[in-house]
Amino acid sequence: MTRILITGAAGMVGRALLDELADQTVCATDLTRPDPLPPNVSFHRMDITSDDPDRVIAEMRPEAIVHLASIVTPGMGREAAYRVDVDGTRKVLDSALTQGVRRLVVTSSGAAYGYHADNPVPLRETDPLRGNPEFPYSDHKRQVEDLLAKARQTAPQLEQIVLRVGTVLGDGTENQITALFHKPRLLAVTGSDSPFVFIWTRDLARILKRAATDGPPGIYNVAGDGAMGVNDLARALGKPVLRVPAWALKAALAVARPLGLTRYGPEQVRFLQYRPVLTNDALKSEFGYTPEKTSAQAFDHWKRQAGL
Repeated sequence: MTRILITGAAGMVGRALLDELADQTVCATDLTRPDPLPPNVSFHRMDITSDDPDRVIAEMRPEAIVHLASIVTPGMGREAAYRVDVDGTRKVLDSALTQGVRRLVVTSSGAAYGYHADNPVPLRETDPLRGNPEFPYSDHKRQVEDLLAKARQTAPQLEQIVLRVGTVLGDGTENQITALFHKPRLLAVTGSDSPFVFIWTRDLARILKRAATDGPPGIYNVAGDGAMGVNDLARALGKPVLRVPAWALKAALAVARPLGLTRYGPEQVRFLQYRPVLTNDALKSEFGYTPEKTSAQAFDHWKRQAGL
């Protein structure tokens, strides 16, 4: 048995992880209570931007912390998102060190590598993390990884497992990415395949369970086998592809955002052009987990339950 504290437990991934941890002693923390709450789980309200982490972690004395709390969906102001993503992670990390927590598991993202034309394909864990200052989520995940890297040097007693996760898909997943797949046509930038790597929610939950209990410390990309380009997605959905030159799409967004027609600006074109493609070799060979679903199978599962 491992006493595990989870931040962001009320989110989609957090709820899936609670289902996997029925044989552990678990403290779920978030701003709202996960529903339903399994019998082995206690709930403590915790705002990671406040002094709550010090209080709750000191009270619960977990052996492992799974830090899921993050701002993924656009809409929150950048300063507010920074307080959650970076400052909140710093508070959780500092509290873990103060209270002698044995292991910290953090969900980072493939976005930490950044959306760059010269990214290797596929990306490995040894490739540089460059983020993109223009994308808060990408930039914040890179900064979080900087915090964790420094802690590995100054506090090696705290075991770390950092998971750079691809696009998560599962039952009920609806966000700014899946919104692209509901459109009558898929948008693509001329000359770019716009590849996605997907990980099934249940696979991610099982990986997190292993990370929190007996998995080896380290940094691991998390994605199903293979990638799906825009043509693959279009065939799977039975939809046409609208290809627009990068310059034209940037010009259209530059006009549309000030008019309130979209929340996305010209910088968003990079998101379509240079998506990070993650290899999961280390996940399989070193961490010891092979995802049950490939990227294509995870997408097909989501597509069917979404009614597409």
